[in-house]
Amino acid sequence: MSRRIVGPFNRVEGDLEVQLEIRDAVVENAWVVSPLYRGFEQILRGKPPADALVYTPRICGICSVAQSVAAARALADAQGLDMPPNGRLALNLILANENIADHLSHFYLFFMPDFARDIYRDQPWHDDIARRFKAVSGSATRQVLPARAEWLHIMGILAGKWPHSLAIQPGGTTRTIEGQEQARILSIIFAFRRFLEEVLFGDTLDNILALASVAELDAWLERHPLAHSDFARFLHVSRSLELDRLGRASDTFLSYGVYPGEADELFRRGLWRDGARIFDPATISEDLSHSWMTQGSGPAHPYDGATEPDADSPGGYTWCKAPRLDGAVVEVGALARQVVDGHALIRDLATQSGGNVRNRVIARLLEIARVVDAMTPWARALRPREPFCHHGKPPAEAQGCGLTEAARGSLGHWLRIRDGRIHNYQIIAPTTWNFSPRDAGGTPGALEQALVGAPVREGETDPVAVQHIVRSFDPCMVCTVH
Repeated sequence: MSRRIVGPFNRVEGDLEVQLEIRDAVVENAWVVSPLYRGFEQILRGKPPADALVYTPRICGICSVAQSVAAARALADAQGLDMPPNGRLALNLILANENIADHLSHFYLFFMPDFARDIYRDQPWHDDIARRFKAVSGSATRQVLPARAEWLHIMGILAGKWPHSLAIQPGGTTRTIEGQEQARILSIIFAFRRFLEEVLFGDTLDNILALASVAELDAWLERHPLAHSDFARFLHVSRSLELDRLGRASDTFLSYGVYPGEADELFRRGLWRDGARIFDPATISEDLSHSWMTQGSGPAHPYDGATEPDADSPGGYTWCKAPRLDGAVVEVGALARQVVDGHALIRDLATQSGGNVRNRVIARLLEIARVVDAMTPWARALRPREPFCHHGKPPAEAQGCGLTEAARGSLGHWLRIRDGRIHNYQIIAPTTWNFSPRDAGGTPGALEQALVGAPVREGETDPVAVQHIVRSFDPCMVCTVH
């Protein structure tokens, strides 16, 4: 048996280290370490409640909108404040704009370049993948970056700037639009849809969204050779390397739900564990037993949680806490959203092989198609010159919870106000769920479970299978620890 430390990881947002215990060329145990402490929850203590809208987006520069949305919802919950239809629609469009940009960046710039490595040079697909996805120099970069830049113009129209916009408020959004700006938004969505159909999928979004089973996906792949599209490239590589057997975690999936409509959300809220379960936010707790934090009396709900750093805490090996749902390890992200929502293809994939590298990436790409398809009716439903925001004032004593879905999964902010100031503010980010340490019972977090069984090739110092698994979760380490 040998032990190895892998890290820091390139093409991962923030600092990450993974400690591996290897036996017979296979990972037997893993410990995931978040080595950078942030302290945002301490910074917010004692501030006016509205300051959360200024500070929390700066937790991260790539999912700042999601942090803004969670903070705004926590404040709205504390105030009992609703938003007008325009505010809801604009907020959906802004959050979708960021989440889709993140998915696109992950696939093209973070995940696929791993398959251009020399370690795969004997594979029949390697030359094509290297020309297409090699970091910086691959042909995909020259197509994707302009498409992404044009896509983010929606953010400029509706939110004024990105990242760290202040347009998102508890009662909606502060940026109203005119008719010509609405038309511009629709034209950007149309152009991006065309990019997806011509470059990413090589097929209409309607055809991609109609895929309802693993058998139908396999039949689609048989009709499309490697170089047909980037989706086909990924599926061929996945089949060759058996990525569906790599990186299986707890197979318990959580989604807070996202993109509300008049009656329901585009992606519903819930829990999936061998079937649909009801999600109760009251059952969320954070365990500090293996974190570099001052230990309390046991796991606590975020309303009652504390973030007091202690680098000498016995048993600690990471700054990350261990969130649990009714004591259980859960996986969050696009795969979890689509499983919980009940998309037929993703449910079939998860039923057959659970959470794994292939299924996480397919779910992320399918989500791009589903959300872009929904954005056109949202944009058409905007009513220029009608209100986009309602206004209110936080009470002197209150508490509020803001739940949303970032690109990487379930994001929650919990706020307590006393004497008109923030008394406590706790955040659980998606990567906090997925990259959590062991809890008091010794149960590893989702990534720690997913890494067990990963193969280690002879002579590898940074095992490529480990990197595929880590990147399949699309970690955002700067969001993980506050």
